[in-house]
Amino acid sequence: MNWYEKLNQYFPVEEMKSKEHMETLLKDRPDIYHKDEGPYHVLMYAELDNFVFIDYLYVSKESRGQGLGHKLLEMLKKKQKPIILEVEPVDYEDTDTEKRLRFYKKEGFEHASSIGYRRRSLATKEINEMEILYWAPNNESEGLVFSAMQKTYEMIHTYRDTHFYGESYQPVDEVLTFEEDKDTNNILDEI
Repeated sequence: MNWYEKLNQYFPVEEMKSKEHMETLLKDRPDIYHKDEGPYHVLMYAELDNFVFIDYLYVSKESRGQGLGHKLLEMLKKKQKPIILEVEPVDYEDTDTEKRLRFYKKEGFEHASSIGYRRRSLATKEINEMEILYWAPNNESEGLVFSAMQKTYEMIHTYRDTHFYGESYQPVDEVLTFEEDKDTNNILDEI
């Protein structure tokens, strides 16, 4: 099974980019968009000057619990930049969502409670809500995380979207919202 099939089997259709979209990002943006794959994992991520965005992290069922996800995150943490990712909200009928959140919490990721993410899926036409998690090595604020998510949305998620999907995703200001009063890092900075 190739890397795209692994991702496509694991991630919901509304979260998946097309194979052509990801291959084009790898070809057109090799300076920022990367793929790390092995027999038991696929990691797709974007690295910019001041943050890393994990687009997809897949670890096969047979190798879960053996530290592979931890090793992949450690590789990214060594860059000493905030790491940002999107996860599905916990669905108690789907134990994978709960396990995934528990894994990231154990790895030191925090929930960006001030950031909202609601995007209409081009595949299903339904509104897809995601939660933003981040790891901040230098206590970076959720404001920085929000700016990084805006940049990611415009540079990665909507890159040539009309070409790949026949229509555009919503503009970034319709998808991402920021409530400053919920940004606890900013509140702590002001005290």
